[in-house]
Amino acid sequence: MMFAELVCQSNFSFLEGASHPEELVNTAAFLGYEAITISDECSVAGVVRAHAEIKANGLPIKLIVGSVFRLAPDLRVCLLCPDKTAYAELCRIITNARRRSEKGHYALSEWDLKSVKSCLAIWLPAYNDYDRQWAEFFAKFFSERCWIGVSRLLNGNDNTHFATAMSLSEEYCFPLVATNQALFHHPDRQHTQHVLHAIRTRSTVADLGRDGLPNQERSLKTLTKLTRLYPKAWLSESVSIASLCQFNLDELKYQYPSELVPNGYTATSYLRHCVETGIKKRFKQGVPEAIRETIEKELALIHSEQFEYFFLTIYDIVQFAKSRGILYQGRGSAANSIVCYCLEITAVDPRQINVLFERFISKERNEPPDIDVDFEHERREEVI
Repeated sequence: MMFAELVCQSNFSFLEGASHPEELVNTAAFLGYEAITISDECSVAGVVRAHAEIKANGLPIKLIVGSVFRLAPDLRVCLLCPDKTAYAELCRIITNARRRSEKGHYALSEWDLKSVKSCLAIWLPAYNDYDRQWAEFFAKFFSERCWIGVSRLLNGNDNTHFATAMSLSEEYCFPLVATNQALFHHPDRQHTQHVLHAIRTRSTVADLGRDGLPNQERSLKTLTKLTRLYPKAWLSESVSIASLCQFNLDELKYQYPSELVPNGYTATSYLRHCVETGIKKRFKQGVPEAIRETIEKELALIHSEQFEYFFLTIYDIVQFAKSRGILYQGRGSAANSIVCYCLEITAVDPRQINVLFERFISKERNEPPDIDVDFEHERREEVI
């Protein structure tokens, strides 16, 4: 039997999740899960550590990016990212929801959900009178991209909840999928979760009563136990959903505006053009041979690392500031680049110092260099 946990919160769900993302992915891999979603509440922060842990240790498990949103006290929806477009969509929703509220809170609007076109939805019903209203909503705006997540938590309500879920599934054609809605990787973390819950509600563990978890069922379970708790079809559906989610964080790369390059140029040729134009301004008496050699070396490395658009973006920004009479100054390790000097990003004359370009950019870093540019405080917003 195969299974994928599609709703799982780490300790990046503040005062709710009781396990680190690394613990969750390691345990899921050990248990033989096909995939696991790190779906923190209105956040994708925990996904990064989970992704790094899987890569560093070669864990045989797929990581799915998602996020849980609370629509009402007992009603939640988990949005999953099948592709890069969905990831951008999810990040936009999170940003908008966070911006509407004070720090530490969020407000998800109905419009946010209506605007979702790429994400998949695991609807976690509240099992109350509003369920059919939300069923109509998800049927209208998510069509074939919505599943009802069903959890057997052994809290005395399972049979009623199962019957309601199956009724909604039959009436609105939502497939059912099993999920533990995990909050921790191991049953022993239940007490930690109680402590977190008590802090969140400004209570004590002793006073939690029914507000606390009644058992350890919100942990990652063995496949053997899962087969006892859920119908085979619900477990299989989790793997089917996981197979739709092909997005990987490795797909994310820097994207720079292509319109910076005029017609008739490539990024490489236009960067060289800008540098040559700057050379005429910076070295009016001619370029020393050693400096020319360094410029060629820098341009060759920039080309090999495909950083042309990065340099052209910074160049465009400082040219904008210059055209508006906004004072600026490039600083830091960029002063070791003669290309930056020629592009008027920095003002340190390489003839006056011993530049060491490797301090600024190298193949080993495998990422664009840092170019720090300060703008005068009073007019910084104009540039932004």
